[in-house]
Amino acid sequence: MKTGRCSRRDPVCGMVVDAAENAVEYQQMHFAFCSLQCRERFLQNPHLYIGQGGRKAPKQEGKLLYKQRRLKLDRPLPPDTAENVIDAVQTMMGIERIEIDGDVVRITYDLLQATEAQIESEIARAGAVLGGEWSERLRRAFVHYLEETEIENLAASPPAHGHHH
Repeated sequence: MKTGRCSRRDPVCGMVVDAAENAVEYQQMHFAFCSLQCRERFLQNPHLYIGQGGRKAPKQEGKLLYKQRRLKLDRPLPPDTAENVIDAVQTMMGIERIEIDGDVVRITYDLLQATEAQIESEIARAGAVLGGEWSERLRRAFVHYLEETEIENLAASPPAHGHHH
Protein backbone atom coordinates (compact mmCIF):
# COMPACT_ATOMS: atom_id res chain seq x y z
CA MET A 1 0.00 0.00 0.00
CA LYS A 2 1.18 3.50 -0.78
CA THR A 3 1.34 5.97 2.03
CA GLY A 4 0.43 9.56 1.43
CA ARG A 5 -2.89 11.31 1.12
CA CYS A 6 -5.14 9.58 -1.38
CA SER A 7 -8.82 10.24 -1.58
CA ARG A 8 -11.79 8.39 -3.00
CA ARG A 9 -15.41 9.24 -3.63
CA ASP A 10 -17.82 7.35 -1.37
CA PRO A 11 -19.96 5.44 -3.94
CA VAL A 12 -23.03 5.61 -1.67
CA CYS A 13 -23.26 9.30 -0.72
CA GLY A 14 -20.71 10.86 -3.07
CA MET A 15 -18.54 12.48 -0.36
CA VAL A 16 -14.78 12.64 -0.96
CA VAL A 17 -13.02 10.71 1.80
CA ASP A 18 -9.54 9.50 2.70
CA ALA A 19 -8.84 6.27 0.78
CA ALA A 20 -8.17 4.39 4.04
CA GLU A 21 -11.45 5.41 5.69
CA ASN A 22 -13.84 2.45 6.24
CA ALA A 23 -12.05 0.82 3.29
CA VAL A 24 -13.32 -2.24 1.41
CA GLU A 25 -11.84 -4.27 -1.45
CA TYR A 26 -14.54 -5.53 -3.83
CA GLN A 27 -13.90 -7.23 -7.21
CA GLN A 28 -10.26 -6.04 -7.17
CA MET A 29 -11.42 -2.45 -6.64
CA HIS A 30 -10.75 -0.27 -3.61
CA PHE A 31 -13.61 1.68 -2.03
CA ALA A 32 -13.68 4.06 0.92
CA PHE A 33 -16.70 5.33 2.85
CA CYS A 34 -17.54 8.37 4.95
CA SER A 35 -19.30 6.25 7.56
CA LEU A 36 -20.07 2.69 8.62
CA GLN A 37 -23.64 3.35 7.45
CA CYS A 38 -22.51 3.96 3.84
CA ARG A 39 -20.09 1.00 4.02
CA GLU A 40 -22.92 -1.27 5.22
CA ARG A 41 -25.29 -0.04 2.46
CA PHE A 42 -22.58 -0.75 -0.15
CA LEU A 43 -21.71 -4.22 1.16
CA GLN A 44 -25.39 -5.25 1.19
CA ASN A 45 -25.84 -4.38 -2.53
CA PRO A 46 -22.61 -3.26 -4.25
CA HIS A 47 -24.17 -3.28 -7.74
CA LEU A 48 -26.57 -0.50 -6.74
CA TYR A 49 -23.52 1.77 -6.59
CA ILE A 50 -21.01 0.41 -9.11
CA GLY A 51 -23.20 -1.23 -11.76
CA GLN A 52 -22.47 -4.54 -13.45
CA GLY A 53 -22.18 -6.05 -16.90
CA GLY A 54 -21.54 -2.71 -18.59
CA ARG A 55 -24.69 -1.23 -17.09
CA LYS A 56 -24.56 1.87 -14.92
CA ALA A 57 -25.71 1.53 -11.33
CA PRO A 58 -28.88 3.36 -10.21
CA LYS A 59 -26.65 5.59 -8.03
CA GLN A 60 -24.37 6.39 -11.00
CA GLU A 61 -27.45 7.42 -12.98
CA GLY A 62 -28.20 9.94 -10.24
CA LYS A 63 -31.30 8.09 -9.01
CA LEU A 64 -32.81 9.04 -5.67
CA LEU A 65 -35.29 6.71 -4.04
CA TYR A 66 -37.12 8.85 -1.53
CA LYS A 67 -39.30 7.04 0.98
CA GLN A 68 -41.68 8.57 3.48
CA ARG A 69 -42.36 6.52 6.57
CA ARG A 70 -44.34 6.90 9.74
CA LEU A 71 -42.93 5.06 12.76
CA LYS A 72 -44.91 4.64 15.94
CA LEU A 73 -43.14 4.94 19.28
CA ASP A 74 -44.28 3.10 22.40
CA ARG A 75 -45.04 6.46 24.07
CA PRO A 76 -44.72 10.20 23.37
CA LEU A 77 -41.18 11.45 23.95
CA PRO A 78 -40.18 14.20 26.35
CA PRO A 79 -38.90 17.22 24.32
CA ASP A 80 -35.22 16.64 25.18
CA THR A 81 -35.35 12.96 24.11
CA ALA A 82 -37.22 13.91 20.91
CA GLU A 83 -34.49 16.47 20.18
CA ASN A 84 -31.75 13.82 20.78
CA VAL A 85 -33.50 11.39 18.43
CA ILE A 86 -33.90 14.03 15.70
CA ASP A 87 -30.24 15.10 16.06
CA ALA A 88 -29.00 11.48 15.93
CA VAL A 89 -31.07 10.55 12.87
CA GLN A 90 -30.11 13.77 11.05
CA THR A 91 -26.42 12.79 11.29
CA MET A 92 -27.18 9.76 9.10
CA MET A 93 -26.57 9.95 5.35
CA GLY A 94 -29.63 10.21 3.12
CA ILE A 95 -32.02 11.70 5.69
CA GLU A 96 -34.13 14.37 4.03
CA ARG A 97 -36.54 15.19 6.87
CA ILE A 98 -37.51 13.95 10.32
CA GLU A 99 -40.12 15.24 12.73
CA ILE A 100 -41.54 13.81 15.91
CA ASP A 101 -45.10 14.57 16.92
CA GLY A 102 -46.08 12.89 20.18
CA ASP A 103 -45.53 9.17 19.61
CA VAL A 104 -45.18 9.42 15.81
CA VAL A 105 -41.92 9.82 13.88
CA ARG A 106 -42.33 11.01 10.29
CA ILE A 107 -39.26 10.58 8.16
CA THR A 108 -38.23 11.08 4.53
CA TYR A 109 -35.01 9.44 3.34
CA ASP A 110 -33.18 8.16 0.27
CA LEU A 111 -33.35 4.35 0.22
CA LEU A 112 -30.06 4.24 -1.73
CA GLN A 113 -28.36 5.75 1.35
CA ALA A 114 -30.39 4.53 4.35
CA THR A 115 -32.90 1.82 5.16
CA GLU A 116 -35.74 1.94 7.64
CA ALA A 117 -33.91 -0.78 9.61
CA GLN A 118 -30.82 1.45 9.95
CA ILE A 119 -33.00 4.42 10.94
CA GLU A 120 -34.84 2.31 13.54
CA SER A 121 -31.59 1.25 15.18
CA GLU A 122 -30.40 4.88 15.29
CA ILE A 123 -33.73 5.89 16.90
CA ALA A 124 -33.26 3.16 19.52
CA ARG A 125 -29.62 4.16 20.14
CA ALA A 126 -30.82 7.73 20.76
CA GLY A 127 -33.12 6.54 23.54
CA ALA A 128 -36.57 6.09 21.96
CA VAL A 129 -38.50 2.82 21.98
CA LEU A 130 -40.45 1.82 18.89
CA GLY A 131 -43.99 0.57 19.34
CA GLY A 132 -43.96 -3.06 20.46
CA GLU A 133 -47.48 -4.22 19.60
CA TRP A 134 -47.50 -7.04 17.08
CA SER A 135 -49.21 -5.00 14.34
CA GLU A 136 -46.49 -2.34 14.47
CA ARG A 137 -43.68 -4.95 14.57
CA LEU A 138 -45.30 -6.73 11.61
CA ARG A 139 -45.60 -3.46 9.66
CA ARG A 140 -41.91 -2.69 10.22
CA ALA A 141 -40.88 -6.21 9.18
CA PHE A 142 -42.99 -5.86 6.03
CA VAL A 143 -41.35 -2.50 5.19
CA HIS A 144 -37.89 -4.08 5.66
CA TYR A 145 -38.92 -6.86 3.26
CA LEU A 146 -40.30 -4.39 0.68
CA GLU A 147 -37.16 -2.26 0.84
CA GLU A 148 -34.90 -5.31 0.43
CA THR A 149 -36.97 -6.49 -2.55
CA GLU A 150 -36.93 -3.05 -4.20
CA ILE A 151 -33.15 -2.82 -3.71
CA GLU A 152 -32.56 -6.35 -5.05
CA ASN A 153 -34.69 -5.59 -8.13
CA LEU A 154 -32.71 -2.40 -8.78
CA ALA A 155 -29.39 -4.20 -8.39
CA ALA A 156 -30.42 -7.17 -10.58
CA SER A 157 -28.58 -7.80 -13.81
CA PRO A 158 -30.44 -6.86 -16.96
CA PRO A 159 -31.67 -9.89 -18.99
CA ALA A 160 -29.06 -11.20 -21.46
CA HIS A 161 -31.31 -10.38 -24.41
CA GLY A 162 -32.43 -7.00 -23.09
CA HIS A 163 -34.07 -4.33 -25.18
CA HIS A 164 -32.12 -1.19 -25.96
CA HIS A 165 -33.86 2.14 -25.35
